[in-house]
Amino acid sequence: MTGATGDTLIELRDVHKIYGQGTEAEVHALRGITVAITRGEFVAIMGTSGSGKSTLMNLLGCLDRPTSGSYHLAGREIARMSKGELAETRNEVLGFVFQNFNLLSRTSALENVELPLIYRGEKSKVRKARAKESLERVGLGQRMGHTPNQLSGGQQQRVAIARALVGKPEVLLADEPTGNLDSRTSTEVMALFQELGESGITVVLVTHEPDIAEYASRVLVVKDGVVVSDERKTPKRAADELDRVSQGSAAIAAQLARTKAEAEAAR
Repeated sequence: MTGATGDTLIELRDVHKIYGQGTEAEVHALRGITVAITRGEFVAIMGTSGSGKSTLMNLLGCLDRPTSGSYHLAGREIARMSKGELAETRNEVLGFVFQNFNLLSRTSALENVELPLIYRGEKSKVRKARAKESLERVGLGQRMGHTPNQLSGGQQQRVAIARALVGKPEVLLADEPTGNLDSRTSTEVMALFQELGESGITVVLVTHEPDIAEYASRVLVVKDGVVVSDERKTPKRAADELDRVSQGSAAIAAQLARTKAEAEAAR
């Protein structure tokens, strides 16, 4: 584990999570997790089904509390918070992105992004201005009035990311955010996450895809409720990958155009 520093945003110490404690069906989902994550890190959490990665993500997202051990988020002790305090922390410190987007189907992109601010009690004028700013940040400034069924999968995920960002969170938690996207769109989403990380937002994502984890600067592998690997590395640049794909597509298009022209000339 990397020791906690003054720049540590997330710190778990000897965290255990036991379901059905004291019964014959007792399950040890986490067995002494100790991890520190600093501000601005882009961390991928990997693991097979049943490894404990989803339980870990739930704890990080203040959706559950550890059975024992401590969890500090932005200097706050999470493990002993009340339900109301946990909800307040989720709303103020965290932003969530999910595999299935979780957008309201009959509601515009702008209105979907406004939702977290409604829960905060922000006035309509403030909500709309912040939601517009958030959608522009993810490149959807021209799609604000569109409903989800008028948007591609990648655009829907961008709306979901804009909704997660509208509250100006310190941490963005993404659970399999590319699970329903094709390869190119997945890379576009990773490019956006990398941009957000460079702006100072801490990004933590759960993924089972090694090629997606390559875009993170740190990869945690969880197995049987413990962290078995914690690697810092130079991430693959998603923007560079998109440039290569675009150049390849342009070359193919040019070749097809030449072939068509040659065929027509030969007639």
